[in-house]
Amino acid sequence: MMTVTRCRVGRTILALMLSLSFAGCAATGMNTRPEIPPMHSIDEVRDQRFADVADPWEGFNRRIYRFNFYFDKYLFLPVVNSYEFITPTFLQERISSFYNNIGEVKNLTNSLFQLKGTESATTLGRFVTNSTVGLGGLFDPATKFGLERHDEDFGKTLGYWGAGSGPYLVLPIFGPSSLRDAGGLAVDTGISYGIYTGIDPFGSVNYGYLYDYGIVALDEIDARHQQSFRYYESGYPFEYYMVRFFIHEKREIESGKPLTAE
Repeated sequence: MMTVTRCRVGRTILALMLSLSFAGCAATGMNTRPEIPPMHSIDEVRDQRFADVADPWEGFNRRIYRFNFYFDKYLFLPVVNSYEFITPTFLQERISSFYNNIGEVKNLTNSLFQLKGTESATTLGRFVTNSTVGLGGLFDPATKFGLERHDEDFGKTLGYWGAGSGPYLVLPIFGPSSLRDAGGLAVDTGISYGIYTGIDPFGSVNYGYLYDYGIVALDEIDARHQQSFRYYESGYPFEYYMVRFFIHEKREIESGKPLTAE
C-alpha cells in the first residue's frame, strides 16, 4: 500500500510539474515573438528523452502546429481577448463554472466506463450539488464540501483498459493529441451531442438553432479562455518536441500508465 501511495504521489507531483511547464509557456506576451522560430532536425536532439515519442506523421503534424499558431494568433485569441475585455471577471467565472459543471457528465460517464465506483459517486455528487445549491452550475460549492473534481475522457478510458496512445497527432484547432485521444475526443463529442440533442432545450423556441450555436461558440471561447498554453511562446528552440513529449507523458500518467523508462 505504501508503494502504491508513493507512486501516486510521485505521479501527482510530476503532473503538476508538467502543468507548471505549460503555464510557463504562456508567461511571455503574445507579440514578443512575431515570427515562428526556424525548423530544427530531430537528429540534433536524438539522445534526449523527449525525442522518444512515435511521430511518423511529423511533417503533417508540424504543418498543423503552424496552422494552429496562425489560427490562434489572428482569429481565436483576438476573439477570446475581446471576450475577456468586455466580460466582467465575475461573469467569466460564472460562465466557466457553468460549462465545467456540464463537463461533469463526461467525467461521470468515463468514470463509469472505468468501473471507478468511488470516483463516479463523487462526480455525481458534484454535479447534483453544483446544479442545485450552485444555481445550475454557476457556482462550485461541491469543492468546498470536499467533493474533488476528477477530469476524465474517453481517451483516458481507452488508456485505462490498456489501449496504447498510438502515434502523436496534432489536431487542427484542438492541438496536440494522439491517435487514441483523437478517437476518444470523437466518442466524447458524440455522447455529448447525443445527450444535448435528446434534451433539446431550445427545440420549441423560434430559431432555436441560433441559441444552440451560441452555446457551442461560448463553450469553445470559454475553453480557450481557461487554457493558458500559447504556441511558440516557450522560448525553447525545440518547442515542438518539448510539447510532444509533455503531452505524451502527461496523458500516460493520467491513464495510469508507467512513465517511460530511463
